[in-house]
Amino acid sequence: MADAGRLLLVAGVLMIVVGGALMLFGRFHLPGDITFRSGYVTVYIPIAASIIVSVVLTVVLNLLVRRR
Repeated sequence: MADAGRLLLVAGVLMIVVGGALMLFGRFHLPGDITFRSGYVTVYIPIAASIIVSVVLTVVLNLLVRRR
């Protein structure tokens, strides 16, 4: 159970670091991301970014789990 807590803590710190880096370097838009603008409303759907994050997290978590 302590391992699950440590994993959640590391994941949280990693998300904070990535979020801070994105705030410092500005937002980036990948070619597969969709943006709708209408008047004062903007809707941004990061499809490509979500796929990339999903693949990276899958690889990292598989490497961490298989190592044990």
